[in-house]
Amino acid sequence: LYDVEDPAKNKPRFWEELFLMKVNLEYLEGKLESLDGDEVTKIRDNINRLFQHCVQTLSEEHQIKVVNALQTLCALFRGVHQKNKSTSGFDIINVLMGFDKAEQRMKELMESLDALLCGDGSESLKSLCLKLLLCLVTVTDNISQNTLLEYIMINSIFEAVLQVLSVAPCRTQHGYDAVVLLALLVNYRKYESVNPYIAKLSIVDDENTLNGLGMVISQALSEYNRQYKDKEEENQGGFFSAFTSMVGSMFIADAEEKLSVQTNEAILLALYEAVHLNRNFIAVLVQSHPEVDIASTPTTPVPATPTTPLGTTPPSLDLMNSAELPLDPNLQTSNLLITFLKYSSIVMQDTKDEHRLNSARLCLIILTCIAEDQYANAFLHDDNMNFRVNLHRMPMRHRKKPVERNIPSRPLVCAVLDLMVEFIVSHMMKDFPMDLYMRCVHVIHKLICYQKKCRVRLHYTWQDLWSALINLLKFLLSNETTLLSKHNIFPLMLLVVNLFNMFITYGDTFLPTPSSYDALYYEIVRMHQVFDNLYCMVLRVSTNAGQWKESASKVTQALVNVRAIINHFNPKIESYAAVNHISQLSEDQVLEVVRSNYDTLTLKLQDGLDQYERYSEQPKEVTFFKDLARSISLNVRRNVSLNALSQDVLLKEFSTIS
Repeated sequence: LYDVEDPAKNKPRFWEELFLMKVNLEYLEGKLESLDGDEVTKIRDNINRLFQHCVQTLSEEHQIKVVNALQTLCALFRGVHQKNKSTSGFDIINVLMGFDKAEQRMKELMESLDALLCGDGSESLKSLCLKLLLCLVTVTDNISQNTLLEYIMINSIFEAVLQVLSVAPCRTQHGYDAVVLLALLVNYRKYESVNPYIAKLSIVDDENTLNGLGMVISQALSEYNRQYKDKEEENQGGFFSAFTSMVGSMFIADAEEKLSVQTNEAILLALYEAVHLNRNFIAVLVQSHPEVDIASTPTTPVPATPTTPLGTTPPSLDLMNSAELPLDPNLQTSNLLITFLKYSSIVMQDTKDEHRLNSARLCLIILTCIAEDQYANAFLHDDNMNFRVNLHRMPMRHRKKPVERNIPSRPLVCAVLDLMVEFIVSHMMKDFPMDLYMRCVHVIHKLICYQKKCRVRLHYTWQDLWSALINLLKFLLSNETTLLSKHNIFPLMLLVVNLFNMFITYGDTFLPTPSSYDALYYEIVRMHQVFDNLYCMVLRVSTNAGQWKESASKVTQALVNVRAIINHFNPKIESYAAVNHISQLSEDQVLEVVRSNYDTLTLKLQDGLDQYERYSEQPKEVTFFKDLARSISLNVRRNVSLNALSQDVLLKEFSTIS
């Protein structure tokens, strides 16, 4: 290879014999990387020849040759790209294949990979094909700058990937890699050109394929949830538990640090693309199956790789083996949506780390898409479909950890609302995640819009939501100066106030009982000081000539009905207390005053409260998804280079066959 001469010039069987030899991947990659630009140019013809013969060898029947050819291609792709990072001025395609032959070579390569993936051959070979594709897709940090991917767009392997997902034994072995590959291919130049993988994914309607995709995602998220739960239980036992209970909660931060399990953004991205692009996938999201405790399920031991971070490895093979799980009437039912909600409740606890912040944002984007979908909403709100969802809650000094067995069985929308309430109460901090709060309140608003439209009377503890929203307003007011130096907080305030306006204006159409409506008024009157302070603050900002003038004035206008309620009921409550010589009214007495004074209350009709802007990826989310795809590409490349090419195992397998 490193001689300018054609190595097969005087050796007619050179190429035939070469692929019978074990590939020294490290040497080949390292050598390509160490050559300077001129040396690469000199041996370009030989690199072209090697690439050509690798591709030709893939169609041979001799399995060891095919294995060695696939691994050599991995080394070529990686070595040449690494070289390109340090030396600009040569074209990767030209170095690997030659401009004039590139189209034909890549066509042959993709056809061979397609045939190997769809054929009845060895599972190890299929695994190696997917590893090669992952290697090829992730050789550049930014996948959209990977010119080789144009050939994968032209010579689609979409159908081959779907076949992997639709057949149970194949999915068991290769589903994880197939799903990650699909997520990355969908994100190639998705904003600059027509990506055929996006179009194809959006119209998939084959039940087996969609179920297979859902199963792989579900098992990967379940594996993460299990790892987190194991770590949590480990930290709660023994000396650590005794010690922390003795000294109080001063070690809560340390405990959280120890519970950190690396998030799996690639699988989350795959879930997002499926939910966002394919309407048929919503049915998979909510398809019920018995909940299996992964920890107690016998699994085939998978060799652990210390260098692979927790949460990024595919789940144990047996768990993905079949869609048919044992039906036991005592088992709690579950579905992909429940698994996802549990996963979200973990990653949304701590948003200080960049990966977890990205995961939390992506979870909220997925929930936004779900909250807008009519079919998903119908399922979420179905009173005949009840589930117990054990969400993880952040350890906080002022509350006890909930007891799992007390979780009621309710429609799934209650779990979504619980998750949003949990986020609101647990992230009021100096480094305020404004973007996440906006998304969170939008999700609540969209769910309530559905309830109002379809007159769904949900039996939910609405006081928890109202209390969380009022405390959020209180926090924003208390930290006005600090927050305004970084954020425009008024759109968030407006969203929160308009949620109250939704309850005030339309609450009689979706609150479960008249007493719920009374409780709403009681809460507004009880916490009137927060709304009074908010009004003073937004009035001050809207009358000054500052940059937030317009945003603040919208909040001023939105407060009209909340203020009308406070100004109407407060004097009535004070009068009742004075007449009856009571210094402190009970809740029942206040509610009695509220009920008997509705008739004289005048409210203004506010337009557009049940309208919202539908989620659109472009242009708002473009930067986020580009950065996310880059982060995933780097992580996949790291893991592929560590785990993909276990040569000894492969060669041992095929030497017994050949």
